[in-house]
Amino acid sequence: MSLDQLAASALRLPPNERACLAESLWESLTDPFEIIPADESANVRLAVERDRQVESGEVNALTHRELMSRLRA
Repeated sequence: MSLDQLAASALRLPPNERACLAESLWESLTDPFEIIPADESANVRLAVERDRQVESGEVNALTHRELMSRLRA
């Protein structure tokens, strides 16, 4: 099962089960606050490219509500 499929399935769970799942996943991380350091320059380049794509109309941005609705479908 892909991460997208897994996320969509998890989002269809009742709220209390989603909360239990989230807690279980969070606690499974060795140190959740010590995530692998990101390459900040690569992140900035990606953000600039995403902004360009949205501004040019190449892609359409989704609101949080639209994204969550699609994931739950």
